[in-house]
Amino acid sequence: MERRSFLAVVSGSLLAVPLAADAQQPSKVPRIGFLGAASATGYASQLEALRTGLRDFGYVEDRTIAIEFRWAEGKYDRLPDLAAELARLKVDVLLTHGTPGTLAAKRATTTTPIVMTAAGDAVASGVVASLARPGGNITGTTIFSPEIAAKRLELLKEIFPRTRRVAFLTNPDNPILAKDFQATENAAKSKKMELKRFEVRGPDDFESAFAAMIQSRADAVMISQDGMLNANVRKIAELSTRKRLTSLGATEFAGAGGLLGYGVNILEMFRRAGYFVDKILKGVRPADLPIEQAEKFELVINLKTAKTLGLTIPPSVLARADQVIE
Repeated sequence: MERRSFLAVVSGSLLAVPLAADAQQPSKVPRIGFLGAASATGYASQLEALRTGLRDFGYVEDRTIAIEFRWAEGKYDRLPDLAAELARLKVDVLLTHGTPGTLAAKRATTTTPIVMTAAGDAVASGVVASLARPGGNITGTTIFSPEIAAKRLELLKEIFPRTRRVAFLTNPDNPILAKDFQATENAAKSKKMELKRFEVRGPDDFESAFAAMIQSRADAVMISQDGMLNANVRKIAELSTRKRLTSLGATEFAGAGGLLGYGVNILEMFRRAGYFVDKILKGVRPADLPIEQAEKFELVINLKTAKTLGLTIPPSVLARADQVIE
């Protein structure tokens, strides 16, 4: 082969190498920005449910998908800055939970797709105008928390008819909880019960709040559905039992040692987030994904706690419970 022809062949081969290598480069790994209202420790089971939901669609964290976590540690005034930070990172999807985080994400970006999980009544709180046609950049799942809160009070009265004074443990920094209290107060009036609100913004407020409940001669305590409170259910359940108060909250509250739990399966809603993430990553607009609302409600009874408090749960109630913890 002539020298000139040989050099041309070699040069062509060398130029072809990077082109072939480029063709084999792995595709970009999508990134989720997770805006957490509380802490990773407090939401360990919810995060595992989310990861399971992502695996259902072939996404494995740190391999085929990346997750950027930002936690407010129960301080909701930090959520706007954290949401803005995630938006600046240009994540492919911004995942939120609850009402405060979802509202913060909505204010932070109108372009990044947002998937909310278990937001409390997304329409009433102003997150979206419609469940069927959310429009904008938000989709996901919602719960009708005011109706659930009222139902909890009705259950409390049914199971323990002598209950008269009920403490309502709430976080004033969560806007949807004002609507929850109003719905519960209306239910209390119809049952001729007294309902009094006790506000806490973090775990440091729990002891004084429960001391005030005892001073007001409360018979029972209702725990609001809130990110910060959810992350501290074990401490709240322990305080409720130590103060010998009949207690009722979300389903996970009974699992953490509270007496009664009623509501939706939050873990399933976190798992369902994987479906919305997958759709968006495949090109579906959030505006075209109807928001799903929880339709299944569960009653959980902790018989161990009932025995500790010296309480008897009617057999008719036990028979219809979805889960009884003994």
